[in-house]
Amino acid sequence: MSSERVVILGCGYIGIELGRQLTEAGHDVVGVRRSESGCEAIEAAGFTAHQADLTSDADREELPDADWLVFAASSGGRNAEAAREIYVEALGDAIEQYGSRESTPDRLVYTSSTGVYGDHDGEWVDESTPLEPTTKKTEVLVEAERVALEESPKHGIDGTVARFSGLYGPERYRLDRYINGPVTEGYLNMVHQEDAAGAVAYLLTADRARDKAVLVTDDEPVDKWEFAGWLAAECGLDSPPKRTKQQRLTDDGLSEAARRRILTSKRCSNENLRTLGYEFRYPTFREGYRNAIEAYHNG
Repeated sequence: MSSERVVILGCGYIGIELGRQLTEAGHDVVGVRRSESGCEAIEAAGFTAHQADLTSDADREELPDADWLVFAASSGGRNAEAAREIYVEALGDAIEQYGSRESTPDRLVYTSSTGVYGDHDGEWVDESTPLEPTTKKTEVLVEAERVALEESPKHGIDGTVARFSGLYGPERYRLDRYINGPVTEGYLNMVHQEDAAGAVAYLLTADRARDKAVLVTDDEPVDKWEFAGWLAAECGLDSPPKRTKQQRLTDDGLSEAARRRILTSKRCSNENLRTLGYEFRYPTFREGYRNAIEAYHNG
């Protein structure tokens, strides 16, 4: 396998793990972050950091060349306008900047979210399911996916969208939320940090899913009440308090976006990703939460 230059724009929770995996596989990886502390985290993970603000024209011009480009930047959980600035405008500007170079990237992977599907009343969704975002922010994500898949080819770059379900792993197990409760009913669709990054690495190194979107989620969507009960039992605790969606919706402090998220229910399928050949390190939450449970018992 040849060594490729990989540039990860917005090299945070998934980007650092992706960079680590690709570096171990022999690729030349550069992670891009805006903050000095972010760049220090990249260097600590064992690959090269480049400090840049992706919304700055001058900074984009100084970004290193790439064979493979990964756009994994975050808007920091802010509002839809902030999300648009990063996911749509900065993504489009990065594509245009790299597309204008003498040596353009062969691939672009944009990391999206299963939030683009909206509500399906607990039914299964996959790559053939129409996108029906229910919030202004997820509407932005749908537009960003269009930019990645439709604008990239205009610059000679093959775009891919990796649609992540709920990310978990080190620093994001949220153990207290589930073992203490109360836990609101609904489905959890999850993917471990190592598999979210691993799937992107696989799509690049195995040359899969050019010009397509791929749903990245583990084998087993799980009922939240069932998951919380299992997790509590594994930790040697009683099941946490439960509440229905209607009980949760009586909270006057909920934002409209939060209300819509509570009412959104779906089960995400990874059949396509499995068919493409990806093998999960953590096929379900049972394997993925094992380290967190052991850490809980060890105090």
